[in-house]
Amino acid sequence: MVSIPTETVAAPPAVGPPRRQRRWTVLRILSPVLLLALWQFFSATGLIPQDVLPAPQLIFDAGLQLVRNGKLAEALEVSGLRVVEGLLLGGVIGVALGVAVGLSRWFEATLDPPLQMVRALPHLGLIPLFILWFGIGELPKVLLVALGVSFPLYLNTVSAIKQVDPKLLETADVLGFSLSQRLRTIILPSAAPQVLVGLRQSLAIAWLTLIVAEQINADKGIGFLINNARDFLRIDIIIFCLVVYALLGIGTDAVVRVLEQRALRYRT
Repeated sequence: MVSIPTETVAAPPAVGPPRRQRRWTVLRILSPVLLLALWQFFSATGLIPQDVLPAPQLIFDAGLQLVRNGKLAEALEVSGLRVVEGLLLGGVIGVALGVAVGLSRWFEATLDPPLQMVRALPHLGLIPLFILWFGIGELPKVLLVALGVSFPLYLNTVSAIKQVDPKLLETADVLGFSLSQRLRTIILPSAAPQVLVGLRQSLAIAWLTLIVAEQINADKGIGFLINNARDFLRIDIIIFCLVVYALLGIGTDAVVRVLEQRALRYRT
C-alpha cells in the first residue's frame, strides 16, 4: 500500500485579540486629540467665549511664554522641592509608624487610635492653624504635604505587615532571626507591593495638597504663578499651570510604577 504524502498547511496566525487591542489603543490616543480639536474649533467659531475658556492654542502660547522667560523652570524647581521634602518627611514618619503598629500590639493599642482621629481631620482645613503655628514661609507648606502623605503610607504599611505569611515568621523564629533580619529578609520584601501602592496614593495627595498650599501666601512656585495670573485675569496661564500640576502627578506616578516593576521583577 502506497502512502500518499499530504501537504501540511500552517494555520494562519490569530489576529483577532491583538488587532482588537491595537484598535482600543488607537482610540484611547485619538479621543483626547479629538477633544482638543473640537475645543479649538468651538473657540475659533465663538461658541466658547475666550474670557471663559481660552482656546488650546492660546493656552499653549501662554505656556511657551512662561518657558521662554524662565518663570516656569523657576516655579517647577520650587514646587518640586516642596513636594520632595514633604514626601520624604511624611514617608519616613508614615512607614516608621506603620512598621511599629504592624509589629507590636502595644503600639497598635496606643498609637493607632489617635492616628485614626487625626486622619479623620481634613488636613487642608488645618491651613489656618499651620499659618498661625509656623508662619507663612516654606515650613507650613512642607508640613502640610507631609501630613497628607503620611497616612496612605501608614495604612498600607500596617495592612501589608499584618498580611505577611505566618509560616515565614514561624520559620524565622525557628532559625533564630533577629528583628532586623526579619525586617530585611521577610517583612519588608513581603510588604513592598502594598507600600508602593501607598506611595502612589501619597504622590497624588502631595500634588493636590501643594496646589492648595501654594494658593496661600506663596511668593514662588506654580501656585504663585496661578495667583499672579488671577490678578491679571490671565485664564490661559491658570489653565496651563493646572495642566502642569496634572502632568507632574502623572509623571511621578509613572516613575513609581517603573520602580514597582523593578522591585517586584522577582515575582514574574
